[in-house]
Amino acid sequence: MSRPSWEEYFMSIAGQVATRSTCLRRQVGCIIVVEKRIVATGYNGAPVGLPHCEEVGCLRERQGVSPGERHELCRGLHAEQNAIIQAAMHGTAVRGGVLYCTHKPCVLCTKMLINAGITRIYYREGYRDTLADDLAGEAGLQLVCMLEEAPGCSTF
Repeated sequence: MSRPSWEEYFMSIAGQVATRSTCLRRQVGCIIVVEKRIVATGYNGAPVGLPHCEEVGCLRERQGVSPGERHELCRGLHAEQNAIIQAAMHGTAVRGGVLYCTHKPCVLCTKMLINAGITRIYYREGYRDTLADDLAGEAGLQLVCMLEEAPGCSTF
């Protein structure tokens, strides 16, 4: 039996978290790890207590919004946003932490992760957002693609 690396181990957990997603377009999951301890998890979906997209349909689909555009036209929160919110609600610091996410964060989430003090992001699937890449590079936030052949993968 081969023991997974820490990165493989945490990424597999982020993949499991994604199974809770209620988004009809893309299931995303992430975890925030501080000193090899999971401190928060998040998946994309509607705010607590509101109907999920699988119940009421996808606003973005109805309006023909392309991926990566008009983030505000969605009833759901991104996985990264939910992980940061979960940590805040429980008074858990994430500064200096590492994010493991099934998808590379968009520019909105990248800005939040920079301000939250996340130092590195591991992801499996690319997401083309050059502004997010530029901001991450300027901030010294490392982006590490775990599948080099995936479209949109880049590392700093």
